[in-house]
Amino acid sequence: MATPTHSAAGQSRAQVRWEHASIPSPSGPVPARVYRPAASAPQGWLVWAHGGSWRAGSAQDWHGPTAELARTSGFAVASVDYRLVPEVRHPAMVEDVLAALAWAREQAGGRAGEPLPVAVGGDSAGGTLAACAALACRDRGLPLAAQLLAYPPLDPGCTAASYHRFPDMFPTAPYLMAAWRDYREPGRPAAADGTRLHSTPFEAADLRGVARAVLATGDLDPVSDDVHRYARLLHTAGVEVTLREFGQTGHGAFLQPGRPTSTASETASLRGWLGVALRLLTSPARPGA
Repeated sequence: MATPTHSAAGQSRAQVRWEHASIPSPSGPVPARVYRPAASAPQGWLVWAHGGSWRAGSAQDWHGPTAELARTSGFAVASVDYRLVPEVRHPAMVEDVLAALAWAREQAGGRAGEPLPVAVGGDSAGGTLAACAALACRDRGLPLAAQLLAYPPLDPGCTAASYHRFPDMFPTAPYLMAAWRDYREPGRPAAADGTRLHSTPFEAADLRGVARAVLATGDLDPVSDDVHRYARLLHTAGVEVTLREFGQTGHGAFLQPGRPTSTASETASLRGWLGVALRLLTSPARPGA
């Protein structure tokens, strides 16, 4: 179910249109904003989970950056208003993202009976949820073209050196450790079908067969070592990984303005690079796409 479309705020060239959507799930409707390239049919579908330490944030707050992601990627992007702490704890947020992925697969009927690619992504805490949803898709045998992750925190203990290299940079280790405690439900949560729903991919004993990954972080980001560790684990498991670390960049760079003048300048910003990387990774002309 969707409302009439609008031009995305800040998109002076009217390259993106958007609409509200209500996504069905076992726990009730999940609100979302759906962004589509205005000039052409989408190349695929991307379910996006916003940041906010699992406690805050919304699709409305992330409106401009998510609209730009739709423009640079050529994908239709469903930005999900998943449930937040303290209303719920994990795994409710992952379940909302999985419901949005099921809905996106229905929308991605594709051309000539060939489905369009469906990917999952997110920034910060939303990137953690996206990575966990990718694992659940693997375990359920569901197709997933990619996981697109911007600086996800992945270690509840915040033990990596990057958390202490810049101890005053946001998010600090004490802040994130408190957020992890609020987010995680004790025990080993599973869905009704028995699928383990991880709170971080670091809990998974085996990453083989998970969707190929596009990862972005900054050299001043306290979570950067988590991102590099996840990239190494994926590579060891035989998963295709594209990783870029942006210089002089801290946490939250997905929310910073891009430079939308050309493909070369688009990739200078973190979110511009993510969009272009997703487009190239899933291009029909790319071998194995």
